[in-house]
Amino acid sequence: MKPSTIAIDGPAASGKSTIGELLARRLGYLYFDTGVMYRAVTWAALERGIPIEDEAAVTSLAERLCIDVTPPTTNDGRQYTALADGVDVTWAIRTPEVDANVSPVSAYPGVRRALVAQQRRMAAGGRVVMVGRDIGTVVLPDADLKLYLDASVEERARRRWREMRARGEEAGYELVLASMRCRDEIDSRRAASPLYVADDAVVLDTTDLGIEEVLAETERLIENGEWRVESGGWRVEGGGWKVEGGGWRVEDGG
Repeated sequence: MKPSTIAIDGPAASGKSTIGELLARRLGYLYFDTGVMYRAVTWAALERGIPIEDEAAVTSLAERLCIDVTPPTTNDGRQYTALADGVDVTWAIRTPEVDANVSPVSAYPGVRRALVAQQRRMAAGGRVVMVGRDIGTVVLPDADLKLYLDASVEERARRRWREMRARGEEAGYELVLASMRCRDEIDSRRAASPLYVADDAVVLDTTDLGIEEVLAETERLIENGEWRVESGGWRVEGGGWKVEGGGWRVEDGG
């Protein structure tokens, strides 16, 4: 018997989106990256001229905004199609401006309450791989399998830096690294749903692992029934494999 609800958490650029999408595809499950919703609210606030620092206004927007995430509707490399009040914002929510503002938006308690309710409804039917920062601890505390993907901050910064260069964006590695450290600080210290490892999560250190190696380890855990984790968790460390090229898809938001 396979786990019906799979929660994948971890810091920015740890490989959550890449592994989540591939695992969902292989299992025939729905893949849902909750960070999309926080990015959609951020995009809508910027688009409508709502100050990001106005917590009440941003929260009200999150409560009213209709966000839909569907399988890809266009063959342009997207993992899904994201709609905000009917507008396709799949790529618009990946801009540097949204990157720079999504952390405070995702830290607002009211915004998280509004979006968590929607996320739970989406997972109610099971057969879902849900990715974020508080899935196993807040959104789906009773998920059948909880994974926590991690990697050194230097490796995660390299992944994001490579992706930005591949998109033609100019960014220095040291600047990306500083931004990554700042994001980690915000995510781990925010009052509402801070990032931390659930007691019953399987921890995978992806620093020195390639995509297929992490995916294979995840599938092995599922096939062998090792996802039935008691308090204390499992930890699977990198086995010495070194990834020289790119390949990790960096898509974080929540």
